Amino acid sequence: IWFLFCPVHALLTYFIFNVCFFFQFEGKTSFGMSVFNLGNAIMGSGILGLAYAMANTGILLFLFLLSAVAALSSYSIHLLLKSSGIVGIRAYEQLGYRAFGTPGKMAAGIAITLQNIGAMSSYLYIVKSELPLVIQAFLKEDPNSDLWYLNGNYLVIMVSASIILPLALMKQLGYLGYTSGFSLSCMVFFLSAVSYSSLDGGTFTAHPSKKKMQKVSNISIFVMYSMYFLAALFGYLTFYGHVEPELLHTYSRIDPYDTLILCVRVAVLTAVTLTVPIVLFPVRRAIQHMLFPAKSFNWLRHIAIAVILLTLINMLVIFAPNILGIFGVIGATSAPCLIFIFPAVFYIRIVPEDKEPLRSPSKIVAVCFAALGVSFMVMSLSFIIMDWTSGTSHAAGGH
Repeated sequence: IWFLFCPVHALLTYFIFNVCFFFQFEGKTSFGMSVFNLGNAIMGSGILGLAYAMANTGILLFLFLLSAVAALSSYSIHLLLKSSGIVGIRAYEQLGYRAFGTPGKMAAGIAITLQNIGAMSSYLYIVKSELPLVIQAFLKEDPNSDLWYLNGNYLVIMVSASIILPLALMKQLGYLGYTSGFSLSCMVFFLSAVSYSSLDGGTFTAHPSKKKMQKVSNISIFVMYSMYFLAALFGYLTFYGHVEPELLHTYSRIDPYDTLILCVRVAVLTAVTLTVPIVLFPVRRAIQHMLFPAKSFNWLRHIAIAVILLTLINMLVIFAPNILGIFGVIGATSAPCLIFIFPAVFYIRIVPEDKEPLRSPSKIVAVCFAALGVSFMVMSLSFIIMDWTSGTSHAAGGH
């Protein structure tokens, strides 16, 4: 369950603090566009594995875990916003620099880069695995055919070059609010279709103020919390114990040519494809903070970083022998840092002791929060090592 929620949770924390801060202060997008971009980033590919998580935990435990993630996210945001309010800094990496100098900035930048590269890889991995099935169903092709347009490796390169790269080359992320809105509507369609199949068919036999920033985060958390729970619930109620780690594969097992499920696949592919440029922006920003901190905007550097990142991610998706294991390690290391450890230690370091002594309740809670992050990291890595040594692997860890 941790591997399933962790990347989404880290993206939530990072995007609320960095992306929304960046837009609101710079006046580059509206409140609504901020919510769209944030919601699109949070949604992610993890929604496809939530029904599998519920099937393994039960409805009540799943609801508790999802609620805990939302609560922990809100507290992370509270720590980050309070720290930023004191020093007037609006980027995660800059907070790291203010707290611990260059090592703090580099640690935050590396964690952000690894986490979001893992997220983008998971989205493109879905494109690689799902798009050939969609084309095959539309054209009624033989699944064993070796036609080039049914090869996921070629298709993921084409999608990256023709759709993702042009969007990623925009100077301001605010313009992507429109594609984010469309992406979210695709995921709403996915949720509606899953709900319909459950109710209709049963099992198939098988410049903003801190207050405004908090409002952006609260709305995004509530909407995504609701969609996550409903997607998990109806997916679980459709298949119960027969649900697979990726929900769409479960539907394909029943009828790969079903029109509704085919439309759902297209919607999910559209959503994850349009999410990649959103996630690429903060990675590029982190790289620029680490490598070119004193440089002003430069189109050549802007384009070069995007091209290099997409090339690296495509190579990872195409050639990595065990990409799901890579996702698991990234989620188990960088995500606890971004969610728990960094917000807590930055807060403890930045907030002056004359305002909040080290033994004050707020800083004691922050210390406990950081310790929780360390324990989650150790636990997650332990589970991964046990999976490797036992020869088992859980596909859900890749989302």
